[in-house]
Formats: sequence, structure tokens, C-alpha cells
Amino acid sequence: MINYLEINNFKSHKKTTLDIANLTILCGSNSVGKSSAFQPLLLLREAFINKTNFEYLDLLSNPVKIGTIQDALYQYSHNDEISFQIKTDKEDYRFSFELENNDYTKTLINRKSNSIVNDINLNESLFNENFQYISSSRIGPQDSYKKDDVMVEKFKQMSLNEGNAEFCIHYLFKNQSKKVIDDLISNNSTQKELIHQVTAWEKEISSGVNVLIKDSGKLGFELKYQYDTRIGSNKTNEFSAVNVGFGLTYTLPVIVAILSSSPGGLLIIENPEAHLHPRGISKLTELICLAAQAGIQIIIETHSDHIINGILVQSKLFEETKKGIDKSKVIIYQFERDEDHHCSDAKKVVVEEGGRISFAPEGFFDQSSIDTDFLFDL
Repeated sequence: MINYLEINNFKSHKKTTLDIANLTILCGSNSVGKSSAFQPLLLLREAFINKTNFEYLDLLSNPVKIGTIQDALYQYSHNDEISFQIKTDKEDYRFSFELENNDYTKTLINRKSNSIVNDINLNESLFNENFQYISSSRIGPQDSYKKDDVMVEKFKQMSLNEGNAEFCIHYLFKNQSKKVIDDLISNNSTQKELIHQVTAWEKEISSGVNVLIKDSGKLGFELKYQYDTRIGSNKTNEFSAVNVGFGLTYTLPVIVAILSSSPGGLLIIENPEAHLHPRGISKLTELICLAAQAGIQIIIETHSDHIINGILVQSKLFEETKKGIDKSKVIIYQFERDEDHHCSDAKKVVVEEGGRISFAPEGFFDQSSIDTDFLFDL
């Protein structure tokens, strides 16, 4: 499990240091460095998978497309070197890459000549198959979904390009009988198979819904939904994903990634709250917290105060019932822009007893209070 990340001279990060917990939340306004805080992990993972021995970073890699060295290098750097440090439970990895021949237009950056990379521990989830990246640009409802046996069966991944989760339906179909760990079993179902638990958690978003997948051969997979009803056969017709609420399908990769993971796994998820009603966000946050408490490491970028409030609720619930998440396993960062150096500044927001936050930086989900004060002339 990763417990520390340091980023130097990468994009908006002059020098950013982050403690990483079971559940790490990245917040802040737009364009302050939240996504670029976890992009080094994606670049390094891709370098490992491509067996380059970290001789270079591909800045146009499949999971994250940065562009050129000029795009990747912090603008006001005093040198032309990008470096990362990752500490895990077992290892301390250091990676350094530098510009060569003053060519900022290259789409790769080579490892620094005197830089040594420790042998990678294959038990690290960042470098093995117990990993998923789900981006904010994940695919929504489609008439059909692609299949890719290499990505799903060999690499056990839902995404190839930029965290799109384009093979989520294939992945769910292939792994539908996989047993979900006990900590994540929904109250809506005692059946432990992945497909049943995905349906059970989707019912928290849209009451009575059932998730159905059909293999259409070379055409890919069809995703359909059916609803429980008290009329006739107790089931509605099957509805195509494109004719059902967008949020159901958009949330599906997040739910599948969490439920198919196991302790020691690593998930990076952008905007899990997108297209969901507040109650749905609350239930999804509950699942996220249960997974993190069970030992699945989750890094989330969010713009939702419902996610934050949900975590605080689950933290207080753990104190009272031991169900939810221990506050010691949660770290929240508010990202801001340091205007003097035009770089990212990550401020830690501490969760305290009772699910309270005693000090919150300015701009930390305070717009609701600002609006309420205005409406009531406070």
C-alpha cells in the first residue's frame, strides 16, 4: 500500500508531498493540480507494464496523455528534471527524468543518467493487476460495449485509454461469478457473486433496478436494465442503457471496480459522484468507505460536498458501530494555487472525532454556507 508520494517539477507541482491513506480525497477548485497529483502513478505504472525498466516516461501513454516535455515540466523549474518518490509499506522508490538536448517538444522524457530504480516489488498494487483507474471521462450509456479479451482476461483491466472503462461491461460479464469480499456485501442481497452485488448496490441509486448483460459476439456486449414491479410478472421489460437514467451506467464502472477488488488493491477514481442524486452519492460513498476500511486503497478526486459529508458520516458511524471507516484511515487534501509561484499547494484537512472538521481552508466546500448566509441576510 502506498503511504507517501512526492512530486517535483511536474506540471503545476513545484514540490508537492502527500501522505496517502486507505482513503485519500483530493478536493479543490478547477485547474489547481488535483488530477496531476496522481498522474505520476499512472505514468510509472505504464512504464512498468511496457517493460521499459523506467528508461523513459511516455507522455502520450494510454492511461494519461500529457503531451510534450514542455507540457509535463513545471514552468518555473530551476532545472529540467522531473522526479517522483513513492513510499509503500515495503519499499521506497525514487524516479528521476530529465530533458536532453534542450528539446522540449519530445513526447517522452528519459531517465536521468545517474538515477537508479529499485527492483519493483510485484506485490505493489500499482504495478500488478489488482488496480483500476476510472476517470471522469468514463463512457456512459451505449447501444453496445467493446470486448477485449487481452485487457480483460490477461491484464484484468476495465480501461485501456485514459480511464474510460470502455471494457467495463466485458469485465463484469467475465467476472460475474467472482465472490465479493464479505465487508462489501449489500443489505439488499445475500448472494456474493459480483453481478448480484453490482445489482444490489445499483438498487441504492435506482430502486428495484436489475443489471443484465448479453454477449452479442463480435458486436460486443449489450447492457440492459429491468425493474422489479408488483404488476403482472413482477418484472418490467428490459430497457437499453441509453433509455435509462444516465447516472446508473456512469456509476457502474465505479461500483464494479470496488466490488471486484480485494484488500491490498489500488483504485484511482475521478468524480465518482457525477450524474448522481445526493442520496445515490451518499450510498456510493458508503461503499467507498467500506472498501477502504477493508484494506482496498482508494484515491478519489471530487468536487462534491456530498462525498465529503458522506465520509464524515461514515467516520462517525465507525466510532459508534465499527461499521463505516476509521478516521485514521482517511486523508483529505484541499488543493489551492500558490499565486506567488504559480504552483499547486495541497493543504491537509483533518477528520476529527465525531466526524467533525475543526479547521477547513477557505474555499473548502463553503459555497453552500456563503449562499445560505446571503439568502438569510446573515
